[in-house]
Amino acid sequence: MPLTAMRAPAFRWFFLARALQMITAAMSSVAFAFAVLSVDNAPLALSIVMTSLTASTVVFLLLGGVVADRLPRALVIQTCYVVNALTVGVTAAMLFTGTASVVSLAATAVIAGATSAFIMPSMQGIIPQLVPHDALQQANAMLSFVRSLVTIGGPVIAGLVVALSSPAWAFVIEGIGLVAAIPLLAMVRLPPPARSSTDLFTDLRVGWGEFRSRTWLWVIVVAFGLLNALEIGAWSVGGPFIAKNDPLLGVQGWGWVLGALGAGTLVTTLVLMWLPLSRPLRFGMIGMVAVALPMLLLGIHPAVIPLMVAAFVAGAGLEVFSTGWSVAMMENVPGEVLSRVSSYDMLGSYLAMPLGTMLFGWLLTAGDPATVITASGIIYAVIAVLTLCVPSVWRMGRTIRDAERGPTA
Repeated sequence: MPLTAMRAPAFRWFFLARALQMITAAMSSVAFAFAVLSVDNAPLALSIVMTSLTASTVVFLLLGGVVADRLPRALVIQTCYVVNALTVGVTAAMLFTGTASVVSLAATAVIAGATSAFIMPSMQGIIPQLVPHDALQQANAMLSFVRSLVTIGGPVIAGLVVALSSPAWAFVIEGIGLVAAIPLLAMVRLPPPARSSTDLFTDLRVGWGEFRSRTWLWVIVVAFGLLNALEIGAWSVGGPFIAKNDPLLGVQGWGWVLGALGAGTLVTTLVLMWLPLSRPLRFGMIGMVAVALPMLLLGIHPAVIPLMVAAFVAGAGLEVFSTGWSVAMMENVPGEVLSRVSSYDMLGSYLAMPLGTMLFGWLLTAGDPATVITASGIIYAVIAVLTLCVPSVWRMGRTIRDAERGPTA
């Protein structure tokens, strides 16, 4: 089967811009956590900054979905990249000059979270505009392939950069990538969306109606509200803290673990480029059960090699769900409301994340980190299994449409 998605010129430009941005940003997500810990080596400091990021995303998500359905989605992404380039430049300057503080890093996190709230619904809604229906899974898998590829090397390099120099350099590289991606997105030319004659609140009500009418959709979103809170607390807050303070893992070891997670997703994306998911949600939620494995090991015995193996398996599971979920949304939600429905999906999924970061900041300080993270892994697995018991999640198949239909506006 050829790479059908690459036959569409608009997708080729979008893919190049997105790939460039992901490649250059590969280190900064890891370096950011250690940048905070270099200012204040405390779980609470990291949780404050992470809460600022996720809370800002939650606040602006619904507005981001409406904007992405009303305006050209490529333009929305392009504008957000301009803002992000300025933000990472300021962050790098503060780190180089030693003027960074928890408050200033939290402020830049607020801006990054706000732009994410506009980018994510736009990304979800634009893919069906760029490729024909029969190439949706392949297009999503190709983007995931690049994301996975850079995730393998990015965390490892970030660990070395943090250990040997300064996390500021990671933000310099990300800024360069954003600046270079902006003109590439300008080449993505699609018909403008139909002009809306309704107001903001009417658009939100329509999106909500589409969202709540699909049981499989809101059930998984509710589940991910809990799963994401557990993951960001135990893995994204607890992981860097244990890595910095437990010699069994270490900063560089944590980079290798995150690299293994990326390797698992990378291998799986290659498979999903050619192998259709006949039951996208069933296989996706089975994959999410595997994500509990490295969380359990992180709490029980955070040795590098076992954690890398478990992270590889979890990465594979994450990619099966990610691709399956994207395809299910794009095949079963009308394109004219897809960004709004996606914003409700993301809002529900992310709503508990600020609470998760703050709660785990307190739990990891007041209690035994190993016990907290181990318990989180057990609860995570139980929630994922229970979600599989919902009939519309277990039974959903693929829709059948005209494979020759081209991209739509």
